[in-house]
Amino acid sequence: MTDAFLSTTTRDVPIRPARAALLFIDVQNFSCHPEGAEWAMMSDAERAENKAPFLDLMQSEVIPKMQALQSACRAAGVEVMYTTIESLTLDGRDRSLDYKITGFNIPKGSWDGKVIAEIAPGEDEIVLPKSSSSVFVSTHIDYILRNLGVQQVILSGVLTDQCVESAIRDACDLGYLVTQVTDACATFSQARQDASLSAISGYCRQVTTADLIAELQ
Repeated sequence: MTDAFLSTTTRDVPIRPARAALLFIDVQNFSCHPEGAEWAMMSDAERAENKAPFLDLMQSEVIPKMQALQSACRAAGVEVMYTTIESLTLDGRDRSLDYKITGFNIPKGSWDGKVIAEIAPGEDEIVLPKSSSSVFVSTHIDYILRNLGVQQVILSGVLTDQCVESAIRDACDLGYLVTQVTDACATFSQARQDASLSAISGYCRQVTTADLIAELQ
């Protein structure tokens, strides 16, 4: 039956393409492009510590894996979706209190709010602007996924220990089986990456890009 749960006893369920969606989280110009506004928001010390290592990692390792993941999911018939930090208004009055305190405002329609060119959305792929850490809090993605018949959510994106973690926990609590593609996620240091992957492992299935692509093929 199409409405039956895929599993109520284990998270280790192979992807069924017709019941799955790949979600890229915050892979956008704001934080993943050298001219992104996030870098200008940082102190000189923070920028020196984070910008070059993070962008080098993204370009050399993470984005190529995201591209491979995107291609494999498209070929297998998995729904490919995206969320980016972007306000619904120009002045950001709709964004979360946390984002107001942090100082994040990516105005509606701005370049910073666009998915990076390397994994640009297809013409008929869904892009959801969010104004809080969790896409499940500040968008209607749960409604959309249920309309699509999705039970399995594959997650890739940044930052691993912030918005990716938020999405994993919320998706689990809402009844989705979550697969995190560990090497297609990134944050500002290896220590942070390792700590996040360890902490969130109890909520999801964790696989590498190569393993997931092999599973889809």
